[in-house]
Amino acid sequence: MKHAQAGLMWATGRFPVFFMEIDMFKRTKLQQVIAGALLLAALPMASLAQGKDPVRIGLVTSKSGAFSTMGADVANGIKFAVDEANARGGVDGRQVVLAEGDDESTPDAGRRVAEKLARDGHNLIIGPITSSISLVISQNLARWDAAFIGTISKSDKLTSDTCNPRFVRTNHSDAMDLAMIGEWLKGIEGNSFGILAADYVWGQDSAKAFEAAVTAQGKKVAVKLFAPLGTKDYAPYIQQLKAANVDAIWVADASGAIAFVKQATDFNLMPKTPIIGHALVSNFVINATGKAMTNVPGNVGFTPDIDTPQTKAFVNAFKAKYNRLPSDTEGQAYNGAMVLFQGVTLAKSVQPEAVTKALRGAQVDSLYGKVTVRAADNQMVIPNYVARVKMADGVLRPVIERSYPASITPAASPLCKM
Repeated sequence: MKHAQAGLMWATGRFPVFFMEIDMFKRTKLQQVIAGALLLAALPMASLAQGKDPVRIGLVTSKSGAFSTMGADVANGIKFAVDEANARGGVDGRQVVLAEGDDESTPDAGRRVAEKLARDGHNLIIGPITSSISLVISQNLARWDAAFIGTISKSDKLTSDTCNPRFVRTNHSDAMDLAMIGEWLKGIEGNSFGILAADYVWGQDSAKAFEAAVTAQGKKVAVKLFAPLGTKDYAPYIQQLKAANVDAIWVADASGAIAFVKQATDFNLMPKTPIIGHALVSNFVINATGKAMTNVPGNVGFTPDIDTPQTKAFVNAFKAKYNRLPSDTEGQAYNGAMVLFQGVTLAKSVQPEAVTKALRGAQVDSLYGKVTVRAADNQMVIPNYVARVKMADGVLRPVIERSYPASITPAASPLCKM
């Protein structure tokens, strides 16, 4: 009987569910084998698209120490640029990977953390604030097989006698600032000036350059004072500045700016005596000192007022994320990351030497428009600005008062041998 039923099923094609499941299983396995073969065939193509080395950035900035407030803004600007790039699919088809280190606002810590990041593979370095930290990092780039994009440090030494083909500066140098300020000072009233500067390489360079600009116009510097890094009590300096009875005071002390402004207001040095700021007219100082900085003029590296499509796009995207305007430091840090990403794209490589070589002499997009990285010293040549602290967009901030074209940038130093 069982054999008869089996014969009937074969004859009629009416199989029980058991046999149908076996057949479906065989067909599914066949489909899987075919799909697997097709996937294997496509793997070389997928590897080509997905296998590019990532852009490994080493963010070296001040999370602690005298420059920690600025350091937070630097980190925020870089992270915004990295997140934006990855959201767009990366840079040249590569994911951007960021690793961070604290330079503690000192050259020794800066060198140590930069070396660790570079030797761990994050050898596209960005973020140091002080020129003293940038100088010690720049001197070691070849040894670490690293490249360095400078976004804040201004010392002329970085692009003169200690220039390095692996270092590209995307912000204004002291020489660029002073060329502009030399023009600007022609309209400043007064003949006698005081100087208060930070007692390290950038402050010393700034004071020297300002004094040269003033004396070239037949004016004089009546008092010149230097405050050590980490100074908290500015009363002795303020008393000397008041006693000198100068027409205006040149202040170049980013790390002590907040303490100085607060104490100068308490001692009635401000607003009685006009202050001219070198890297003083900065959002972090303004935000921390109430209304004390109102009407103070000075140079500024970036503000949302810069009238370029690149700045407008950055400001709109930043406001959409944070519901506020970017600070001057955030803007300069973001701008440096923009240039770094273009270096990777131009080089079609993440090899540090190749990236900076591709940028040398290149025209790049920046927050200042289409600009050139000067081949002689890897200095990006950009317009410069004088701003005044006033209310705008509902906040007290630097507002551009005068713009100066990139053409006033001094020639590259003959001391730079690339």
